[in-house]
Amino acid sequence: MRVAIFSATGYERSFLDAANARHGHELIYFEPALRRNTARLAAGFPAVCGFVHDDFSAGVMLELQRQKTRLIALRCAGFNNVDVEAAEQLGMTVLRVPAYSPAAVAEHTVALLLALNRKIHRAYLRVREGNFALDGLLGFELAGKTVGIIGTGKIGLGVGRILVGFGCTLLGYDPHPGAAFTAAGGRYVPLDDLFAQADILSLHLPLTPDTRHLIDAEALGRMKRGVVLLNTSRGELLDTRAVIAALKSGKVGLLGLDVYEEETNLFFRNLSDTVIQDDVFARLLTFPNVLITSHQAFFTEEALSRIAETTMENLTQFEEGNIVAENEVRASQHFHG
Repeated sequence: MRVAIFSATGYERSFLDAANARHGHELIYFEPALRRNTARLAAGFPAVCGFVHDDFSAGVMLELQRQKTRLIALRCAGFNNVDVEAAEQLGMTVLRVPAYSPAAVAEHTVALLLALNRKIHRAYLRVREGNFALDGLLGFELAGKTVGIIGTGKIGLGVGRILVGFGCTLLGYDPHPGAAFTAAGGRYVPLDDLFAQADILSLHLPLTPDTRHLIDAEALGRMKRGVVLLNTSRGELLDTRAVIAALKSGKVGLLGLDVYEEETNLFFRNLSDTVIQDDVFARLLTFPNVLITSHQAFFTEEALSRIAETTMENLTQFEEGNIVAENEVRASQHFHG
């Protein structure tokens, strides 16, 4: 099958090519992201492969369908960038990689927490400059702290298991409670109780109309003063302006982000020689108690291998008419993180 791969990077190509060795698809790589003005590059391709920032809105999907595209193969788990209803109306199939490496994201979440708490990023820069003073580097012990996990799927469960090992008390909230979370030592509570009790709050749920700005000014007002807030899921789960106000007031003590509301025009690009035009993001960068990474929580050798392998398998199964049900995205489905 001929496949147009958008937002293609050098590091991805080697993994995709290796995974394709036993499938034999014709992979054509395009560096630009999929947008309305780049959709013409996919003319004549039955399959289009995209990533988290590619635009699969209704207008783009219509253009792809007119050009004979029948399959959207996402090489990621999230699909909030896809108008799934439009895809179904146009008779297009959408496949994704539902669980490429929960451990990668869970471990990165805990890495953000440890670095923020013990000021590792600041200490590193100080020592490089010959400054060995400890002022401003005071942290706290994780043992005995209460951690709230919102979204207790595979990633949230992984974070919980790691932090139980540090001696943390584990609380969870999920519309679909799982026995594995309880078995790991967690306890499910109502969301308001989780907000009120958590010293550390970590988000692991998908972006839907119901979860957009789940953490807003009202939610922040119900949290402990000095709460540690972590988001390695989707940027729009946070109302960033409300979080900035909470940082200024001291309501949020530490903020660790691997995602950002308006990251499409920032992440996965080298902007070191340009002036960042996003004033909200620029404001976040001024806080000493904020640590941001650029959507790299998934970025491990194991995860990239699994993404590539599942993506190639999805292409083959579609071609043979044997779609793996759990990999298909449909408008009637709901997922938790």
